[in-house]
Amino acid sequence: MFPTVSHFLEYLFGIQIPLPFNTFGVFVALAFIAGYWAFTKELKRKEALGLLHPVKKTTTIGLPPKPIELVYNGVFGFLIGYKLVYALLNYKLFVSDAQTVLLSTSGSLLGGLFFAGLFAYWDYKEKNKYKLAQPKHVVVTEHPYELMGNMIVWAAVWGFLGAKIFDNLEHWDSFVKDPIGGLLSFSGLTFYGGLICGGAAVLYIARKNGIKPLHMLDVGGPGMMLAYSVGRIGCHMSGDGDWGIVNLNPKPFSFLPDWLWAYTYPNNVAMEGVAIPGCTGKFCSVLPLPVYPTPLYEVIVCFVLFLILWRIRHQVKLPGMLFGIYLMMNGMERFFIELIRVNTRYHVAGISFTQAEMISSLLFICGLLLVVFSLKNKEKHANY
Repeated sequence: MFPTVSHFLEYLFGIQIPLPFNTFGVFVALAFIAGYWAFTKELKRKEALGLLHPVKKTTTIGLPPKPIELVYNGVFGFLIGYKLVYALLNYKLFVSDAQTVLLSTSGSLLGGLFFAGLFAYWDYKEKNKYKLAQPKHVVVTEHPYELMGNMIVWAAVWGFLGAKIFDNLEHWDSFVKDPIGGLLSFSGLTFYGGLICGGAAVLYIARKNGIKPLHMLDVGGPGMMLAYSVGRIGCHMSGDGDWGIVNLNPKPFSFLPDWLWAYTYPNNVAMEGVAIPGCTGKFCSVLPLPVYPTPLYEVIVCFVLFLILWRIRHQVKLPGMLFGIYLMMNGMERFFIELIRVNTRYHVAGISFTQAEMISSLLFICGLLLVVFSLKNKEKHANY
């Protein structure tokens, strides 16, 4: 396993390069990039079909820099410098425990002040460069795909918050013991929490900019499936605990690699299992018994489902139907993977289930209802 990028580079090239990047975080970033690509392609396609339209906005150009803008840039620069300079001065600690460095109150005051002045000065110079003696109002055209930068930021912020909230609800006993650590930790993220909260933020921004909800949902289906597939690579490579139940069954096919059928996740970032003999450092645990590598199964299945959605998006013309199909696919995939996945189980009225089983079932039902709704209202939504 590769808990950090440094572990991965050492495996590939045999050299140790100390970098403060964990593998899971890198693949989360790649997942957002993949989603950004798919969303942008779909927004452009729907605009070309006349389903989405650019909007005209009036803006004022040539204004001098406002004091409040200089203050905002200064504060942002201070936070960057406060942490960045401290991290560089304590690079060994930063590499070994980036989370503690970033989330602690420790920092460099001089670094913060320097970057605060630098950011404020840069903003001042940039605004003065385009300052006019008489500021004027101009009308600009904003295309739907140009909203993606704003959308991706809000999706990341609200998606992370939602993923943390849902994860802590799922692991309530651990959260009660250490609520601050549970909220601030970079590990422990629940996909459905991120999907619900991040999706709500994207829909809000889209609606504010004249994009109808059903069209935005259809835009998001393929991209979210692709992003999920990419993100799960990080789960598998880092060994973040999202693995399956113990698998001692014989391999069904001799050509199947052992690691694809049953895996022990050595050096896993979750630090679960038994100690690896002779290993030194932070990530020195291995599972005593092999388990189903469920993240890898989800990578494969969800990428195939993305390809299906990407292929049929040209044929599915009813608003909301493509997203309904996505919800059904997503719900089915996750429900069945839960059957061989380790997770917290709830017991209500004699029924045992996991949080993901409950939500995936609801998503499948919602997807089915959305498909039926699209079919029943096809004439009403003909010009939607």
